[in-house]
Amino acid sequence: MREIFAGLPWWVKWVAVPVIALVVFGGLIASVIGFVIGLLFKVLVFVALVGGLIYVVRRFMSSSSSHGDW
Repeated sequence: MREIFAGLPWWVKWVAVPVIALVVFGGLIASVIGFVIGLLFKVLVFVALVGGLIYVVRRFMSSSSSHGDW
């Protein structure tokens, strides 16, 4: 691979090739990033809902056990 880029100017290696890669694989990269962000958002929502459920259940259990209704 180094032999291919050996005689080329620096801007071809560091500007043109990455730009071409982004044009060709840009949709794939964007979809992967979107999937990862969506997955992280769903994980955060899941953690928040489970935490809220645990909080409500513990609060309900502590208030009902202090009254002796059971």
